[in-house]
Amino acid sequence: MSVLLQISPPTPSNSYRGLPVLALGFRPFYLLAAAFGALSVLAWVAMYLGWWQPATQPWLGAMLWHAHEMVFGFAAAVVVGFLFTAGKNWTGLQTPQGTWLGILATVWLAARVLMWTGPAWAAIAVDIAFLPLCSASFYRILRRAKSQRNYGLAIALGIMGALNIGFHVAALAGRPDWALHATEAATGLVVIFVTVIGGRIIPMFTGNAIPGARIRRWTMVERSVIGLTLLATMSAAFQAPGPLTAVLAAGAAIAHGIRLYGWNPLGTVRKPILFILHLAYAFLPVGFLLIAAAALGWLDRSTALHALTVGVIGCAIIAMVTRTALGHTGRQMQSGHMEHLAYLCMVLAAVVRVAGPIAMPEAKPEVIAVAGALWALSLVSYLIKYTPFLMRPRIDGKEG
Repeated sequence: MSVLLQISPPTPSNSYRGLPVLALGFRPFYLLAAAFGALSVLAWVAMYLGWWQPATQPWLGAMLWHAHEMVFGFAAAVVVGFLFTAGKNWTGLQTPQGTWLGILATVWLAARVLMWTGPAWAAIAVDIAFLPLCSASFYRILRRAKSQRNYGLAIALGIMGALNIGFHVAALAGRPDWALHATEAATGLVVIFVTVIGGRIIPMFTGNAIPGARIRRWTMVERSVIGLTLLATMSAAFQAPGPLTAVLAAGAAIAHGIRLYGWNPLGTVRKPILFILHLAYAFLPVGFLLIAAAALGWLDRSTALHALTVGVIGCAIIAMVTRTALGHTGRQMQSGHMEHLAYLCMVLAAVVRVAGPIAMPEAKPEVIAVAGALWALSLVSYLIKYTPFLMRPRIDGKEG
């Protein structure tokens, strides 16, 4: 079995004596990301619709602030929390905890505050420090363990950090268009992360949880899906010629659709904690088909992009922050009413945000408001149930 698949909790005795919330990366970053994700989207919707005009506006402007913070703030925090947590299992070595983990979380939180309040120089300095620090910390663990197959994940964090620097350089140069290109490219990196990790864990979880499940893989699809995803996302992000982007995106959609079909998604309907992973992945072929349509001028780019950001990334995040938090706090891998509410709201947020403007273009403001409220409700539902779990020690006495 690949080392990358081993994400179940480790078994050593608990030698950590610090704050439980700083025992492992998922704890502070899942909490902070969920709270920030809910509040920031509500703030964005209120400003976008003119319902709220705060005395202190984001120094970047509302649009750039929203785009930046959802990718380099919210999504980045969850990715870091996941990698620090899974990395301990992949390597058998301790990933950041205690004081150093607290420092990294504080840097992330300070960046979120400063990205709203300014001053610009302080916001940029703190914000661009976060991802390189996390990438270096993660790479150091992988190198000590000689876990070469996972080096790419640390490198991806570093590339995301470089794109964040590119965002700020473009914003300071008065090129919001290039700043948004950097944000879309970073979104593509997160989508590739979902493609890689999802392709390894979703069929494995399905085969383990569903008796008699037939998992099928096709060599040509597995060899091409990551490359097509990378080419399609970067082509769309940097606005390559429309026909080229459309062909690449259509190819990615077909590859993802075939891949998902082979994982027996309908067999997981009665297991919501597993089915939500399939639903998240299902937004990949949908999203790339919409990107192809947008490249040909048949659809606005924002709607297509949100199929990836809310559909793929949002649903994958709510799936993984529940699953990993249950496992790494010593609880059974079973979802309850609060998880089901969180899953339902996130899926509905994606459907409303994507299908709403297509079906009712004249009601786009109302559609965005409903989608934003559903997104926030999903994350708040998570916080209500999981905050006590993440603030307290594991119930089985193990470390993590």
